[in-house]
Amino acid sequence: MDRRKFLALAGAATAAPLVSKTAQATEITEDNPEFFGVLVDTTRCIGCRQCEVACAEANDLPVPDIKNDNALDAERTTATDQWTVVNRYETDEGEIFAKKQCMHCGQPACAAACLTNAMEKTETGPVTWDGGKCMGCRYCMLSCPFNIPKFEYESINPKIQKCIMCSERLEEGGMPACVEACPADALMFGKKQELMQIARVRIYSHPDTYVRHIYGEHEVGGTSWLYLSSVPFEQLGFRTDLGTLTYPDYTREFLYAVPLVFLLGPPLLYGLHHLAGRDGDENTEGGHS
Repeated sequence: MDRRKFLALAGAATAAPLVSKTAQATEITEDNPEFFGVLVDTTRCIGCRQCEVACAEANDLPVPDIKNDNALDAERTTATDQWTVVNRYETDEGEIFAKKQCMHCGQPACAAACLTNAMEKTETGPVTWDGGKCMGCRYCMLSCPFNIPKFEYESINPKIQKCIMCSERLEEGGMPACVEACPADALMFGKKQELMQIARVRIYSHPDTYVRHIYGEHEVGGTSWLYLSSVPFEQLGFRTDLGTLTYPDYTREFLYAVPLVFLLGPPLLYGLHHLAGRDGDENTEGGHS
């Protein structure tokens, strides 16, 4: 997705009415070209993990045994067979739960690094993967600052696995399965600009409840998933060293200047990997997602 199209999408329809968790997706048209997203309010999450179950059922993944697997005893990252996870954190404000999945960046590094356009930012907001286009280079994995795309190393027909924000459900006027399943209203689906307004109202209306930071508003240029918290986000395992510039912007001028840049692809993509992993071991397989 080019910069002009992204800016047009991200800046539209800022004065639309607020939405609720149960609101249906509005049709994307030329007059209404705004990204959808999800607002995660970690102050409301009760750690029930119903979002994990709903995600698995909606995407034909193994359904976790949330009553007996003791998964909250250790911090987890996403996996090829689990596209979202809920972790428990001991913080300055006590026990807090936080859901993790693909952040669906506005200008995703994974899509910029993909040599065949198999990874794509769709017009409605989800970042999806097309197995018919994928060449298996796994540059999307190297470039992601959130350590999200996972490769099926043990499969004879390996795929890249990650949350796709239930893109087919969105196309049919629905919402992500995890949002629909949340019993605590910790997840809210809607247009990103509307979700931003809601997040700001919560922060300013309850200054003692929330830190004055909407995670995903500016990180790596902005993401479709946004987070509210009562504690600094590093206490919830979030990377706070990412900056506000989109990862594709780091290499944009170089790409325009070198017509045969594909000949220099490996060093360019190594640079993206360096940016994604500059927090050291945090962004390895066992690190924060």
